Amino acid sequence: MPDRGYIQWPSREVSEPKRPLAYASMLGALIPCPVYNKNVPKAKDLEQRLERTEQQLRLFQKISRFMVRDMSLPEVLKGVASLVEEFTECDSCLIYLLDGSELVLCACNTPHAGAIGKVRMQWSEGLTGWVARERRLVAISREAYKDARFKTFGELPEDTFEAFLSAPIIARNRVVGVINVQHRQVHQYTGGEMEVLTTVGEQIGCVLLLARMGPAAMDSANHVELALSGR
Repeated sequence: MPDRGYIQWPSREVSEPKRPLAYASMLGALIPCPVYNKNVPKAKDLEQRLERTEQQLRLFQKISRFMVRDMSLPEVLKGVASLVEEFTECDSCLIYLLDGSELVLCACNTPHAGAIGKVRMQWSEGLTGWVARERRLVAISREAYKDARFKTFGELPEDTFEAFLSAPIIARNRVVGVINVQHRQVHQYTGGEMEVLTTVGEQIGCVLLLARMGPAAMDSANHVELALSGR
């Protein structure tokens, strides 16, 4: 897949940043000399990375709590979409689930109530279908709507959004859906964002498996027997 990112080259006119001056004594004269603190940028970068890692951990923890609460599947999926929107600061998060050979829009963070359950695409259609078929993540930073694999729906404003990030939803090593993140403006997705969406796709897969077991089935299940059966 071609890289649709871009590089903004710096201007040729680069000025030396101003640095605080210290004074050293030499033969009785005070001579100004710049003070370099190479540790400040590194410490700030480390602090930002730690903060982002904490945000990722909080996201995964909140999704995990959905798994143990007595919530309906639509509530959980909508909650996940909202959490992903908050983390990625995206304009749209759509969750598609597989129904036979079709991918069906089942949850979103935006007010597309009329589109839930109605927006469908074949397994062979669109970037979303490509992600499901190939079991691979796709990230496009700009002009996603110009990609040859892109499918428009007309009723969704996401058709005109610039950036597109998508990951498969996996359950028991099978693709059961796709989660999409989109930005209206150009957005260069980071490796961290890609890894987070991949992990969220795996967590949604676990949610779907748990949804198949109602409270009665959970109470009657012999978990000890299940745990020891593979020994």
